[in-house]
Amino acid sequence: MCVRPGTVISLVLKPRTDDKRWTTARSSAPVFVLVSGWRVDVDGTAYASLRCAGTRGGSAQVTASAKAPDVAGAARVAFTLEIGVVRYAQEG
Repeated sequence: MCVRPGTVISLVLKPRTDDKRWTTARSSAPVFVLVSGWRVDVDGTAYASLRCAGTRGGSAQVTASAKAPDVAGAARVAFTLEIGVVRYAQEG
């Protein structure tokens, strides 16, 4: 997905159909896309705001992990979104 600087994206992940639950969302480059407001409702729906850099162009991968609540170990990435922040063309 390509967006302009300053864009705010609302990420909504539906409840999973397997026994896993959403655990966290992360950005590979928080300087370009910052994840904030992460929450998971009781029904399993997850929400986050993705705030894109205000003046800089670049790209980031936003990943969301999921795992079964009663199983030990690390959560695995179950969702990935590629975001490119594209600056406006400069006149001159």
